[in-house]
Amino acid sequence: MTRVLVVILVFSLTALTAGEGDYSYVGVNTCKMCHKKAEKGDQFGIWSKGKHANAFETLKSDEAVAIAKEKGIEGAPSEAGECLVCHATGWGKPGGYEVLSAEFIADEANAKVVKKNNTKANVGCESCHGAGSGYKSKKTMEGIYNGEIEGASVGLWTPAEEVCTTCHNEKSPTYKEFDFEAMVAKIAHPYPE
Repeated sequence: MTRVLVVILVFSLTALTAGEGDYSYVGVNTCKMCHKKAEKGDQFGIWSKGKHANAFETLKSDEAVAIAKEKGIEGAPSEAGECLVCHATGWGKPGGYEVLSAEFIADEANAKVVKKNNTKANVGCESCHGAGSGYKSKKTMEGIYNGEIEGASVGLWTPAEEVCTTCHNEKSPTYKEFDFEAMVAKIAHPYPE
């Protein structure tokens, strides 16, 4: 039994990281198109009401500024990689959230890039489910749902404790004991049978 659990754990961790660089982040608006209807579980609506949907905004608070200063982080927490790695989707990865200069943002020609980047601020769908470029299409998602496509083969992760604890761990300056089962139940957003 123990050997079986070890094999499952190794497979899960391998699936989480295998081909990670092969996919890029697409942002919550891409996911929202199919995951906002009540009859299909309204995953986007459930996420929108949770703390993950506002994770980036917390970096702009006075408390975050004080924590960053205490930790020796120079500049705004909302621009610090040490903070963004857990408060933005795909920080430092292909297509992930990036800090854009004020000049870039002000240039109207960049409005589309700025808007797309903004859909990756916060802990979005892809923070837990993997970069979405490989599974974003309706046809691919239907194949996964029907069992014709293995989700991991197109970059879709099944969230596991290992995913959550990349951020919910003692390295976080605001860490509180993390109970995976309790927390996953709080943010559950299943697709109806």
